This record gives sequence, structure tokens and C-alpha cells, in this order.
Amino acid sequence: MALLALAGCATTPPGPTPAQVRDDIVRRLPATLADRAGWAADIETALSVQDIAPTPENLCAVLAVTEQESGYQADPPVANLPAISRREIERRAAALHVPRLLLDAALKINSTDGRSYADRLARVRTERELSEIYEDLSSRVPLGKRLLADHNPVQTGGPMQVSIPFAQANAEKYPYPVEQGIRREVFTRRGGMYFGILHLLGYDTPYERKVHRFADFNAGWYASRNAAFQNAVAVASGRSLALDGDLLAPGAAMDEPGETERAVRSLSGAIAMDERAIRRALQQGNQLDFNRTDLFERVFALAEQRGGQPLPRAMIPGITLDSPKITRELTTAWFATRVNDRYQRCMAR
Repeated sequence: MALLALAGCATTPPGPTPAQVRDDIVRRLPATLADRAGWAADIETALSVQDIAPTPENLCAVLAVTEQESGYQADPPVANLPAISRREIERRAAALHVPRLLLDAALKINSTDGRSYADRLARVRTERELSEIYEDLSSRVPLGKRLLADHNPVQTGGPMQVSIPFAQANAEKYPYPVEQGIRREVFTRRGGMYFGILHLLGYDTPYERKVHRFADFNAGWYASRNAAFQNAVAVASGRSLALDGDLLAPGAAMDEPGETERAVRSLSGAIAMDERAIRRALQQGNQLDFNRTDLFERVFALAEQRGGQPLPRAMIPGITLDSPKITRELTTAWFATRVNDRYQRCMAR
């Protein structure tokens, strides 16, 4: 009885204190980085609020993505941004059949800081600056509102280049005062790190390697798991599929399925599931629970039987990155590999 009583008193050792976590982060940051203590404080706060364990693996994952995306700059400059921003405005004007003379006249109007919009666009350096120009233009100039249609074209920002719509949809636990909206917070160090960490580590995955989480950061939650499922569908059906992690075509009606869903339906008899059951399962493609659906298990079992070998449950999606900021052909595999190399170096330290 005494042994049982002693066993019942055992407790889990306490985790590191916030100060210890911050010290660990400081040690892992580049020695030349200004305000390492400030970076460490913002990262530790984000992890703590989101109840994410400050393990070496998680810390190095965060630092690897931040280094890759911005080189530890809260509002990183973008090469050729004046030309990129001007082309975007001109593209939107052309799509709406707005004459070039009318566009030029609108951009000559003085903005809220006294400079013309054309002058500000010609000197813009960062996404934060560009976002502010677009907001100013759409709120004060009738043509600007027409061109932007209440939709700011700047959709990513901050030291981890996180999606602004993602941040706006996941701000319920944001621990800092918000004075000018979540969009503005993303362009700060504290906001960019908070939402970037949430996007990188704020969901459970079935992955055994961090590189697939890095691919998801670029391609979307569970994209690596879904790409592996698409591969299994291709093996089982004999059809060629894009392994992009998108299981359902956006807004597809039941009688107009996308390529992946159409290929899965071709297996309907072999996996004993009708079209509606298949659609319901595929709708869970943005959740961890998709791994436990009958569809997932039956497709993999059939594919491995027909293919004669085990198949991976995670694959880096085959996506070519599409952004005006990118001047050469890059892929999700390129991004995930580069981040993983930085992660491995951080872990070695």
C-alpha cells in the first residue's frame, strides 16, 4: 500500500519558465540580430498564449521559417515593389476598361501624407507601406475604390509572411491591444510572429518529419497529407492527378466534381462508397480526422494492393509558387527544402 501511495504522489516535472524559454530563443537567434531579447519575448508570448510547447523542434521550426521568409525583419523590403504595385494598379484599370489618362490623373491626387499616390507608389519599399497606400487610395479617391473594390491586394505580410485573411479569421486569442485592425498588426513583429506561429504550429498533424509541416505553411494546412492521398488515388485508379493537396474544387456542384473527386468516384465500387459519402469524406480534407475516415483507409488499402507496395502518408505538394514578388520559377518543394535545411542547422546548434 505504501508503494501505491508513493506512486500516486508522482508529479510531472515543471516545464521551463518563460525566462528560460526566452533565454533559449536568444541563444538560437543570429548573434548579429538587433534586439534579440525583443524577438525572443514576442515568440515566447505567442507560444505561451497558443499553448504550444517550447521544444527545440518547435523553436527551430519557427526560427527557420522566419529566417527564410524575412531574414528576421518585421516589415521586410520587397525587390522591385514600385514596378510590381504599378503593374497591379494598371492591370486592374485595364480589366475595368479605365482609360490610362484617367488612371494617371487619379494617381496625381495628393494622398493623406501630402504626396501624390503616384509618388508614393514610386517609392514604396515594403508590403506594409503598399497596403497603407491601397487603403488610403480606396477610401479617398472614387476611382481607387472602384479599382480595389474594397479588396486590398496585399494579402501577406510580417516576418513570417503570414496570410492576412488567416490572421483576421484567427484573432480571437490575440493577446495585444488592436488599435488599427488585425491587418496592421500582421506587419508588426509581435503580430506577424503570433499569427505566423499559429499558422505553422497551431494544428495537429500526422507527420513524422517537419519538412511536411513546412510545406503546409506554404501550401495550406494538411496539403502534404492530402497530396499523399491524391497519390494513392492515382495509383488505385490509374489516372494522372495533380498532387497539389486540393481534394475538392472550390464550390463544385455534385454533378461537376473536380479531378481528384472524379478519380475517387471511379473507385466507388471497389471501396463500397457512393458519391455522397465520398463528398462528405473529402469535405474533411482540412482536418486531421480525414485520416480516420473510411475513404482514406479504403483508398490506401486498395492502392497498396494494386501497387504492390506501401505508399507514403505525406508528400510535398507539387505546386509552382505564383506571386508578383517571385521573379523565377519556385515551388513548394523548394520552399520546404530550404526551410528544412535551416531547421536542421538550428537543431544542430
